[in-house]
Amino acid sequence: MRFLLSFVVLSLALCSAAEPTVSPYVQHEKRVHTPDGWSLKGRYSPDAIVPLRFALAQRNINAIGEYLMEVSHPKSKNYGKHWSAGQVLERFAPSEETIEVVHAWLLENGFESNSVKVTPNKGWIEVSATTEEAERLLQTEYNVYSHTTGKEHLACDSYHLPSHIAPHLDFVTPTVHFDSRLTRRSESSDGQPARAIGQPGSGSSPKTTGSFTGSIANDLSTCDQFITLDCLRALYAFYYSPVAASKNSFGIVEYTPQAYLQSDLDMFAMNFSRSLYGKAPYMISIDGGYAQTQYQGFGYNGESDLDLQYGMSLVTAAQEVTLYQVGDMVEGASFNNFLDAIDGSYCTFEGGDDPMQDGIYPDPYGGGYKGPEACGTAKPTYVISTSYSYNEADLTPFYTARQCAEYAKLGLMGITVLYSSGDYGVAGNSGLCLNPNGTQTLGGKIFNPSFPSTCPYITSVGATMVPPGSTVYEPETACEEIIYSGGGFSNYFAMPEYQKEAVDHYLQNYYPDYPPDIWNSSGVSRAHPDISANGANYVVAVDGQFLLVYGTSCSTPVSGAMFTMINDARLAVGKSPIGFINPTIYSTRFAGLFNDITVGNNPGCGTTGFNATYGWDPVTGLGTPNFPKLLAAWLELP
Repeated sequence: MRFLLSFVVLSLALCSAAEPTVSPYVQHEKRVHTPDGWSLKGRYSPDAIVPLRFALAQRNINAIGEYLMEVSHPKSKNYGKHWSAGQVLERFAPSEETIEVVHAWLLENGFESNSVKVTPNKGWIEVSATTEEAERLLQTEYNVYSHTTGKEHLACDSYHLPSHIAPHLDFVTPTVHFDSRLTRRSESSDGQPARAIGQPGSGSSPKTTGSFTGSIANDLSTCDQFITLDCLRALYAFYYSPVAASKNSFGIVEYTPQAYLQSDLDMFAMNFSRSLYGKAPYMISIDGGYAQTQYQGFGYNGESDLDLQYGMSLVTAAQEVTLYQVGDMVEGASFNNFLDAIDGSYCTFEGGDDPMQDGIYPDPYGGGYKGPEACGTAKPTYVISTSYSYNEADLTPFYTARQCAEYAKLGLMGITVLYSSGDYGVAGNSGLCLNPNGTQTLGGKIFNPSFPSTCPYITSVGATMVPPGSTVYEPETACEEIIYSGGGFSNYFAMPEYQKEAVDHYLQNYYPDYPPDIWNSSGVSRAHPDISANGANYVVAVDGQFLLVYGTSCSTPVSGAMFTMINDARLAVGKSPIGFINPTIYSTRFAGLFNDITVGNNPGCGTTGFNATYGWDPVTGLGTPNFPKLLAAWLELP
């Protein structure tokens, strides 16, 4: 089985082809299948207009991992010396050479100089071409595809670039990319939003078994049935009151139509965290995001209610929690819309949004947000928790590589980025698995990893549980109730150096007994998750009743709360935030500071998945946090 390993993608060298050159064309991107719900309608009219946009490559991107290790590895003399946003912007801006080479190529192909526009941010070059011109330029054929909802989409199966141009471009749109969201134009007949609830990916929201009967004990005796704040504090010895709250920050990201209800936050507070009664998160609206109340139910309120009730309570009322509410009700949003808002250099210098994947603002559809797109308008918090995901195969390698590089930039600025690893074991969202032809189906047999969990510059969080009949004073197991901890090996990204020793130990001692054609058995790909925390039987107030909730959506904000309090302790003594934590937690200095999980599996794709075992494993990562040990170790670092 052949795999594209990123920094095959991220490490494309910027070759020096400044002068006009006649060079052979090479395939740049290829789509191996038409996504579910779409069907070929026919060729695009040859004289129709195609708005071509060329995403320019960045300088120094091949060294971004080295830069990040310099400020993130505990043995580095520059540990904790994070970069400013200005330093990041200056280091990675596209070169003038890149702009000139792409511009010259377009002029050589017959486009008028005044029609070739470099965007003010220098991230894109744009030109409007007829279909015939675009097909000749990219050596491709454009077709119209129809969705079952009636929406139409312009795409091609693959496209090509001259070999001297390819290193200067990340990708071109519109080409092989398909919508990962559905706009209001394809709204369902009942008037509810047609896109998947819990944007940006479908199937990544928490799960529930519904309301429950009986009472929750005031002690820790029922933590195997009902997880509460007290259970989590006992599991991880997480007893801490912030002392530097004004210097610190914790952010939770939600995507409209997901929204919290204040009445639910108050109901939870009255029962478990009285000091938070009446308190709301500090909300930053991104691209028209707001706490909508038009649509209610677990599918609309479950994620946000869960994240905020536990995230806010665990950092206590003394620490303000920032809610990044992203996207309006009509257009929706993607991870890139959020990244645009917290780091202006992303939308300013990285090629910005892909209109085939991301929400585009001002919203072109009726009833949507009409303000300007958020670009560098929201200050990033020191810890950012996100409980949404795509399947890696949903997106192209170039698209994921561009976004992954942005997470590295956030790490350079001292920001800890956490993503949930998924709830379907070795399968993708909604239990989809890969087929040999690249399609995703419920009957597929090939393991289907999650993104951004597979990006080596974020911290991926899996899920554990207190097994039935056990107590919080006994070891947890991998979560095997309702959900299974997502984990495995990337098909896009190479293994980062910081996790090589840990993953090699697993592969050498507990090598999975599966044929090599159903998982990435190369031994050189990014492995996930990195850590875990409890993800089963959470008591959450949703729409006026308590429900039991499950998922890595639970474990991620809980982990974020603990890292936020470690930041508090460091900031209180004049030290920097912990930033990108992976090089530190995988280091020998932090060996044994997580509670090792050795029991459980993460089934999927017709298999029992991988197994939890001693040391790192692709079910629970390094294990669950031991807060006192981690706090002490991080306080010892400069």
